[in-house]
Amino acid sequence: MRRRDFISVFGGLATIWTVAARAQQKERIYRIGYLSAPTRESVQRPLEGFLRKLRELGWVEGENFIIEYRWAEGNVSRLPELASELVAFNVDLIVAPATSSALAAKNATSRIPIVMIFPGDPVELGLVSSLSHPGGNVTGTTAAAGPGIIGKLLELLKQAVPHVTAVAILGNSGDPGLVSQMKELRVAAESLSLRLQLFEARGPEEFDRAFADMTRARINGLAIMGSTFLPHRAKLAELAITARLPVIAFLREFTEAGALLSYGVNMSDFVGRGAVYVDRILKGAPRRSRSRAAHKVRTGHQPQDCEGARNHYPTIAACTGRRGDRIALRWGNRPAQLVDS
Repeated sequence: MRRRDFISVFGGLATIWTVAARAQQKERIYRIGYLSAPTRESVQRPLEGFLRKLRELGWVEGENFIIEYRWAEGNVSRLPELASELVAFNVDLIVAPATSSALAAKNATSRIPIVMIFPGDPVELGLVSSLSHPGGNVTGTTAAAGPGIIGKLLELLKQAVPHVTAVAILGNSGDPGLVSQMKELRVAAESLSLRLQLFEARGPEEFDRAFADMTRARINGLAIMGSTFLPHRAKLAELAITARLPVIAFLREFTEAGALLSYGVNMSDFVGRGAVYVDRILKGAPRRSRSRAAHKVRTGHQPQDCEGARNHYPTIAACTGRRGDRIALRWGNRPAQLVDS
């Protein structure tokens, strides 16, 4: 064979191999593990935001990725087992919304990348070494970059219902994020001259007992912490209304179920940011370019206040401060309302 012919044939084969390799790379289907404490129904809206952002980034479910969902159905004690299942399934990465699922995932693997979404302080919890340089296999977004967010729940409840003097915190003792939340809440309660008392419940079977204890303790306000109660938000709202307890929660879904107030980030947008980290990891971005762990808590909404909420609760007062987060208000069977300033 002449040298020119050999070069031509070899060059043609190299081109074929390159095209074949690219086609094989495009045909790869990545497996994403999604580990979450509540039910799918209770977080459907933020989950849709996550999937929508992935689509915007060029990821099509069933074509270039699939998701292995693991739902703890509100029972955080199941998370370690579910995390181990995902590791055994050898997923390409694990998405872990909230503190409990992020910790369960980290304890289950040091090899598989983990995208945390919305945990408490990830440094204090041991999820990352620092916010700017997480290290290890965990990256993502956190609410810890917004100081005082949890404490503002009490501030807003007091401004909306001035007669509140004793506030119950309903928390799940199995949620590892509860300890840090209580620290911030106690500081806020002291500054507002509020009596604060923690009432723990691991599930709906303990709700009646918790509310009975609140009545005996002469509680006149309630803050619901964590996402593990999301599957039972309607029952909690009903119990609160029966007990005439004005409720504030961090997630808007509680307000839509019947609670008085919610204050926090736009979860759909926040979870969508997590999809950006998924995109970077699956596309093989160097660790340094995808390891910035913290995003400041912002919703992108215009400043809001509580003006007009008196129509929802007879003793509610107007909030005077301007804030960057949306406040949703509802009382009784009235429809939820997003109140604009």
